[in-house]
Amino acid sequence: MAMTVVYDVKGGLYVNLTNRCPCSCRFCIRSNGEGAYGSDPLWLEREPTRQEVIGAIEAADPPLYSEIVFCGYGEPTERLDDLVAIAQYLKSKYPSLPIRLNTNGLSDLIAGEPTAQRFKGVIDTISISLNASTAEAYCEMCRPRFGRKSYEAMLSFTSQVRDFVPEVVMSIVATSDTPETEIAACRDICNNLGVSLRVRTYISSAD
Repeated sequence: MAMTVVYDVKGGLYVNLTNRCPCSCRFCIRSNGEGAYGSDPLWLEREPTRQEVIGAIEAADPPLYSEIVFCGYGEPTERLDDLVAIAQYLKSKYPSLPIRLNTNGLSDLIAGEPTAQRFKGVIDTISISLNASTAEAYCEMCRPRFGRKSYEAMLSFTSQVRDFVPEVVMSIVATSDTPETEIAACRDICNNLGVSLRVRTYISSAD
């Protein structure tokens, strides 16, 4: 069965690098099926090599898309070296094509070292999953394998990556039951960090 390494979402070309993720979020698309936005199943039988990813991107003809988005079934920064190398390749060949990374912001914990500077010059926009206004609520919702320290690590990464990536956004997933006070508290966190907040409606997607 062919692997879905790249797929189209609303005119953006999404890149699926890995199944691995340090979180098990209650709202994750992995709990709602095998694909997103009608794409082929995203679960990878194996991780594609760096050259296989580049080949899949090139076969899709990148200039036809509004942006390249690293966002798949797993957390892209689980393959940080490959992610950066692929982004560097794309920037050198298609310098005007925007590149976005959707991440849980735990790359420092995954790599065991600071990672924000790795994205300088290769990522134009980074979207970081905030998801909750407190560490307790975050851990209950996202169930990170690193435990409670994950929340502070994610906030610290956000504050650092602003120095290296032009646009930094944090996101939360809201349902009809999400209190306005929770959204306001998350907005305050983003304001204090100097980044914007995106409120996502809960749907079964990878966007």
